Amino acid sequence: MQRMYVGGHQAVSSIDFVELALGTPVELWLGVEGETEKERAARLDAARDILADNPSLPDDVSRVAAEAIEAYAPELFNVVPLVRPARRNRSRKGAAA
Repeated sequence: MQRMYVGGHQAVSSIDFVELALGTPVELWLGVEGETEKERAARLDAARDILADNPSLPDDVSRVAAEAIEAYAPELFNVVPLVRPARRNRSRKGAAA
C-alpha cells in the first residue's frame, strides 16, 4: 500500500488527501445533505472569505488534482492503450466524381 503525504501530514483516505490539499474540509465547498438555507449561506460566506484570503487556491487545487490524475490515472480510470488498426487504401475505380 502506498502512503500519501500532503504538507508533511499522512492522508489515510482520499477524503483526507483532498482536505489536506485544500486546507479545508470538503464539506465547505460541496455542502452537506440537508443543510438549511442559513447554513448554506454561512458556508458560502466562509468559502468566499477563504478565497479572498487565498487567491491562488483554485490554481493550487487544480494543480494538485492534475498531479494526482497524472500519477494515478491507470488505477483511477483502468486505462489501457488502444491499438489503431492499420489503414486500408481503398480504390474508388468507377466512382462518380
